[in-house]
Amino acid sequence: MTASTQDRPGAIDARPVRHPGRWVAVVLIAIVVAMILSSFVTNEKWNFPFAFEIMQQSPVIEGLWKGTVFGTVGAMILGIGLGILLAVMRLSTNPVLRGVAFVYTWFFRAIPRYVLLVLLGTGIGFLYPVFDIGVPFGQQLADLLGLDTSFTLFTLDYNVISSTIWVGILGLGLSEAAYMAEIARAGILSVDKGQAEAAQALGMPPGKTMRRVVLPQAMRVIVPPTGNETIAMVKDTSLLAAVPVIVELFYQSYQFGQRSFQIMPGIVAATIWYLIVCSILMVGQSRLERYYGRGFGAMPKKAQQKLTEIGADH
Repeated sequence: MTASTQDRPGAIDARPVRHPGRWVAVVLIAIVVAMILSSFVTNEKWNFPFAFEIMQQSPVIEGLWKGTVFGTVGAMILGIGLGILLAVMRLSTNPVLRGVAFVYTWFFRAIPRYVLLVLLGTGIGFLYPVFDIGVPFGQQLADLLGLDTSFTLFTLDYNVISSTIWVGILGLGLSEAAYMAEIARAGILSVDKGQAEAAQALGMPPGKTMRRVVLPQAMRVIVPPTGNETIAMVKDTSLLAAVPVIVELFYQSYQFGQRSFQIMPGIVAATIWYLIVCSILMVGQSRLERYYGRGFGAMPKKAQQKLTEIGADH
């Protein structure tokens, strides 16, 4: 037996540390959960059977797809696309682009979405019932030149579309773009500048560098908060009634509850649908995070095997 072997300590009889506080917390949580379940079962005012009936009604299903799902998808497409553009503008060396992007994010982050939807749905239609698309100050310019024209290319009757889902998508998307701009900017800044410099050294133009090199690496940082924003957008579609858009999940569910003089089943029906949609989105977000985060912070298999061999030798 070698000296090094003799100097080694004997087997350690390790015992796990006791955590009585954990068991106390488990008991308290179990009591609270039991109380909540008891209230659901014993309080007939919840009326879950009627809530499940409301969930299956055609107007509610139509509001789910046309108002909630379609509204969320449309607003997020507009918000993400415009947000990435604003993020690139904020990081530009052009002071004008930086200023425009800063003013945009400042304005739309300061305006509550409900107020913005009311403004787009009611206020704009009152101020500008008809939009004349053409040369600015066209009528004044025509009068000055003595021409019988107003230089108007076409007109848009805003009141025709003021109560449609498209105005709701526009309002939610414009608001979301301000938040997505900051999320995208944080993701872009998380990528080492050497990546872009190396791509440009190979002759890759700035636009292609952003699309092919920077943004794919920034997605690891961008995806988690974007998933949160998407889930929040699902809930924010309930604000579309301010436009007003009545083909929406919560509005239709609540109306069924009001007509039957049972408000809670209508609210419960909408709540369950929101839980289902958001749960599906959470699963998708988790998979996207694993996809874009693969290889980051993970030890290569060869290195793991080498460490295992070293530990076995000692």
